[in-house]
Amino acid sequence: MPSFDTVCDANMVDVKHAVENTVKEITTRFDFKGTPASIELKDKEITVIGDAEFQLTQIEDILRNKLTKRNVDVRFLDMGDVQKIGGDKVKRVIKVRSGIETEVAKKIQRHIKDSKLKVQAAIQEEKVRVTGAKRDDLQAAMALIKKEMTDIPLTFDNFRD
Repeated sequence: MPSFDTVCDANMVDVKHAVENTVKEITTRFDFKGTPASIELKDKEITVIGDAEFQLTQIEDILRNKLTKRNVDVRFLDMGDVQKIGGDKVKRVIKVRSGIETEVAKKIQRHIKDSKLKVQAAIQEEKVRVTGAKRDDLQAAMALIKKEMTDIPLTFDNFRD
């Protein structure tokens, strides 16, 4: 039975390289000299530290540029709130999305069911597996999912014939 998986996973190698390139640019830029401006990646969380919220915004813009150059969708970034940390420093924790949340998976499943395509969608952990008898139906389901779910970066893998 032909099938494919709908997933939401960023390429963490490219994210790591983008963060490293952002660090290089921060250390060489004149407007960041003598400031506590920094960015680091641990597991799937990026921590940005700066003097003010304006500086955090500048660092995040650099990060977005580096991610875009590496073909990583910036919708993977889940921006946290700005927090004050000692003195005049502020920080923001940015989470890198991984896996499809349950509500989103149910929404995908509902869209497929309402479309009257001859395919079935099953939620499996943090992905949605779509199975059907015909390859054309699966491709129509892919097009439907891309059209309906524009707020999160979904990819399709494990396509089996």
